[in-house]
Amino acid sequence: MSRTHRLFQLMQALRSLSAPVTANKLAEATGVSPRTLYRDIDTLRELGAVIDGEAGFGYTLIEDAHLPPLGFKNDELEALVLGLREVAAVGDPALAGAARTALSKLRARLPESQAHRLRHSVLVAHRFHPPALPTIDSGALREACWDERIVGFAYTDKQGATTQREVKPLSIMLFDQSHCLLSWCLKRDDYRAFRLDRMSGLKVTEQSFRPERVPLLKVYLENLNAAAGDRLVGF
Repeated sequence: MSRTHRLFQLMQALRSLSAPVTANKLAEATGVSPRTLYRDIDTLRELGAVIDGEAGFGYTLIEDAHLPPLGFKNDELEALVLGLREVAAVGDPALAGAARTALSKLRARLPESQAHRLRHSVLVAHRFHPPALPTIDSGALREACWDERIVGFAYTDKQGATTQREVKPLSIMLFDQSHCLLSWCLKRDDYRAFRLDRMSGLKVTEQSFRPERVPLLKVYLENLNAAAGDRLVGF
């Protein structure tokens, strides 16, 4: 097998296997030793692929610089429109604004026939009871998730008690009527979810927990699915 073909196979494995993918799984998929696999990962990074992770934590393909942009089928376009309009209806202020901007950019880049379809789409997303607005900067919190930086904040629970927390922020998710931070709480040494409308005094620290976010989040989501949400505390 040529090296070019092996690198192509590695990219395909990164796209298709559930992330984060361990080095052993990738080595098995491409038929090489783990040592060769590590060199191939470095080569793909040098060629422009953005691959998160390292040995012991698994790898996630973040951005593939070699995939060309794709055109959209009409039903794919309508799915995008509905999704963006849903985000505009239920997202926090920063994300809602970004969704509206993305729609305008999408309209500007489409062929005229599809741009017309987007402008006059029959799909509408409306919520009679939108989620509560965050009381912290949700944009800064999202960046902390991506940058894998520990954050601190004050949290008031449903009984009105306030505690100071430091957490590893993993993801922001919408549950029913509330945006929630999924995290690993350093105070409780366990997974915890916090409503953004009950947080205050957000502070993003310089403490990094990279590259733990992806594997921690994967386990948290598995726990949520298995326990039907009974690990969600603090609401």
